[in-house]
This record gives sequence, structure tokens and C-alpha cells, in this order.
Amino acid sequence: MSLKERDIEIQDSPLGEPAAAIAAIEPGAGLEGGRIKSGKLAGLSMWQAIWVVSWPVLVESLLNSLVGLTDTALSAAVSRDAADGVAAASYFLWIVSLFPIALGVGATALISRSAGKGRLAVAQTVVGQCFTLSFIAGALGVLVAIVAAPIVSSWFNLKDQAHQDAVTYIRLVALAAPMQTFVSAGIACLRGLGDSLRPLLLMILINVVNIVASFALSGVEYAYATTDPSGAAVRHVLVGNPFPFDLGVAGISLGTVAAWSVGAMAMFAMLVRGAHGVRLRTRRMRIHWHTTRRLLRIGLPNLLETFGMWAGNFLVILLVGLMHQPGLLGAHIITVRIEAFSFLPGFAMSLAAATLAGQYLGAGSPHLARLAVWRCLGVAAAMMGAAGVVFVVFGRAVTGIFSQQPEHLEIVPTLLIISGVSQPVFAVSIVFRSALRGAGVTGAVARITWISIFAIRLPLAWLFSGVDLPLPGGLTIPNPAPLQRLGMHPLAGFWVGLCAELTIRGVFFTIEFVRGNWTRARV
Repeated sequence: MSLKERDIEIQDSPLGEPAAAIAAIEPGAGLEGGRIKSGKLAGLSMWQAIWVVSWPVLVESLLNSLVGLTDTALSAAVSRDAADGVAAASYFLWIVSLFPIALGVGATALISRSAGKGRLAVAQTVVGQCFTLSFIAGALGVLVAIVAAPIVSSWFNLKDQAHQDAVTYIRLVALAAPMQTFVSAGIACLRGLGDSLRPLLLMILINVVNIVASFALSGVEYAYATTDPSGAAVRHVLVGNPFPFDLGVAGISLGTVAAWSVGAMAMFAMLVRGAHGVRLRTRRMRIHWHTTRRLLRIGLPNLLETFGMWAGNFLVILLVGLMHQPGLLGAHIITVRIEAFSFLPGFAMSLAAATLAGQYLGAGSPHLARLAVWRCLGVAAAMMGAAGVVFVVFGRAVTGIFSQQPEHLEIVPTLLIISGVSQPVFAVSIVFRSALRGAGVTGAVARITWISIFAIRLPLAWLFSGVDLPLPGGLTIPNPAPLQRLGMHPLAGFWVGLCAELTIRGVFFTIEFVRGNWTRARV
């Protein structure tokens, strides 16, 4: 333990003596009978700990996805152009969340280790730094989004109303960036403590506000679509809109801003109240350079990783714009939103793997850390595989729940079949990646992600989409379009490339995990 960490322990110790800091951490010192001795997971068996951490995360992640899914479904109800505009905007707005995600990775790793060792004062300092840094990052995100909105829309070749809707959505939703980043960072802190229930309750609140406010302000109706024997779409209204507003995409955006604002206030109240001996204190909000450097040492590689993911996927999604077919951007984002339901169990298990890997390593047992990750992977693969079967068998019915646009009803079921087949191998990538991050091995994770995204994902998506690549000066790189020669739709081929890369990435993360260097990482 460094002298600065000892100072933190002394300041918060009621006796003025850092007893926990003085004792050397021996292998297994944080365990009793194979069970963690401190924090929320104290005394639980491994399966109990996995359940306690994962089930609230699963429900909370579902609710988190519903925020974006609500916006996507409502935009599809407004018009095809609105769906395309919101789809393009959603991909760009991902960049606003990159720093909070990186910050959350550092916070989860430090807090889980600290909780495993019983060093709660260190965890409190991490919470305070997350509060300050998340708002700074969110404010910068607002400025970037407002300036870049029209440029981004033009990159996607959006025209007329679709262009206006994209700019409107980016600029309005970006106003919620400081609140959203704070909520994300706060959830990461609570997860590091093994507390997943309160984030769940928070996301319920955020979703209720988002659904009601966005629905009321947009002026659209909740409906679903089926197809008649001729293949034509038949629209069925579930809930009419009784409110006097008709703001379209602007109303959807403002509803999202309201939801994250309410969520940020609730998160602040949770952290001030505290959890398991850790709470937000005013004096911990001032920049503490030692803790900030530790957060950044873990988080910056993750920031590079997620920026690489964003940049690579942003370049990939531009290929859809190059197809020059109205409705395809909307079809792509609807598929992504529906697919999220399949990897939510994997995401929940991955966060359980990250938390338990960190806590078992902090408690001095690499063996139990490995076992916890493998068990989480088994559950994730089974649940994601089952969801994939639903996509393959009921893809058309699922699509009709979220869009009534004919273009979407035509292509999205095919994309869901492609996605459904790849779900079990996707689980491998999700769980091992998160476990490595939870152990603090963010550098290797970043390298794997960058190589996979730029050297594999982007080339495969381009090749299988059949899209010619424009170059400066009016030149183009012709695409041999191997799948299109077999009659495959460009967007379907595009998704084949995406899913093939996920399989390869899973192999890379498996090799890194099995090597075992992550069990010796220092954070």
C-alpha cells in the first residue's frame, strides 16, 4: 500500500490507525471457507454471489436498453426518415459515453479490490473522483455533439427530413450527457461493491420517465405490425396518444433528457446516503491526483479500446449509408436494439465475472477467480443461445413489435437470423473481455479490440456488403461482392461480416484468458 493510500485509511479510521492497511495481505486472507469476508458478498457461496450480482444487472441492463429502444421504436412510428436519422445519431452519440465507460471500468476494478481487502476509505475516494470527472467529461461531450451534429449527418448521406431529424436528436440528447455519464459512473461504483439492486431500481425510474415523457411529447401511437397473405404490412394500434403535443423526434429527444436528469438526481441521493460503508463525501469530490492517476491508469487503456470500437463501428456503419437505400439505417439500428435482448444475459454474467474476478483476486484466490469466470460463461452461453433460437424462429413477429415500416419488415428478420446463430460465441467474447477488465488487464483488452475491429471487422463488413469504397478525387475501390453474387442483400452480407468478426474476437479473448497473466495484474 502506498503512503497516500495509508493517509486515506488513517483519515477515515475511527481510531486514527489503519489496522487493515498494516496487515500484509496473504493469499486467501480475504476469504473464510472459500467465501469473501467483507462487503455485500460476504459469506456467500460462489453461485450465490453470481446470482446476487447478476440478476439485478440483467434486469437493469434490460431497462437501460429500453431507453434506446424506446427512442428507436418511437422514431420508426414517426416515419422512415426519422428512423434513419435517429439511427445515425445514436451511433455518433456513443462517443459521448466513452470516457464514463472507461472511468467506470477503473472504478469497478479499484472498488472491488478495495472491498475485497476491506479498505473502504480508498473506495470512498474513488466514488468522489468519479462524481467530479464524470461531470467534466459530460460537459465536454455536449460541446462536441452540438458542433459536430450537421457534419455527422452528412457523412451518412442523409437528406432532407432525415438530415434534420439526425441533427435535432444529436443536439438535444447531448444535453443529457453530464447526467448520463454521472449515472453510468455511479452504477459502476455500486457494482464494484457488489450492489446491483439499487442500480436496477434507478433504471426502472429512468425508463418510466423516458417512456411516458417521450411518448407524450412525440405525438405518435404505440402500435405493432403483422403481414397479410400477400406480404403487405398491417398496422395495429395498441395505445393512442391522448396528449396535445406533436413534436416528433424533438419530443423523443426531450423525453430522454428528462429521464437522465431524474436519474442523475436519484443517483446523487443514493451515493450521498452510502452503501456498505462507502458513500459520497464533499471532501472526496476535490481532485485527488493519486486516485485519479490510478483510475486513469486502468481506464485510459479502456478508453483507447472503446474509442477504437466506436471509430471502427462508426466507419463500419458508414458503409450502410453508402448503400444509398432509404430505410436501411433504420433497419440496422432496429436489429441492433432487438439483438440487445439476446446479449443482456451475457452482459449480466460478464459484469458478475468482472466483479467476482476482482473480489476473489483481492481476497487472494486466483483459482476461485478463474472458476467464477468459467461458471459465468456457461450461464451466458446457454441463455444467449436460447435467445438466438427465438430470433431465428420468430424474427418476423419480433420485428413487427418495434416497427411498422415496410422496409424494416422486409430485411430485419433476415438480419435477426444471422445474429441469432452467432449468439453463443458472442457470449465468449463478452464474458472473457469483461473478466479481464475487472481484473485490471485493460491494456491487453484494448490491443485485442483494436486489432479485431480494424484488421478483421471493417474489412469483412466491407467485403461482404458488396459496397464500392469511394476515394478522394472521384476514385473508388471496387468490391468483388462475393455474397451478392449469390443473391444476398447488401445489409445481410454486412451482418455476416460483423458476426464473423465477433467469433474471431472471442478466440482472441479466450487465448488471453487461458494464459492467466490477468491473475497477477496490479491495479
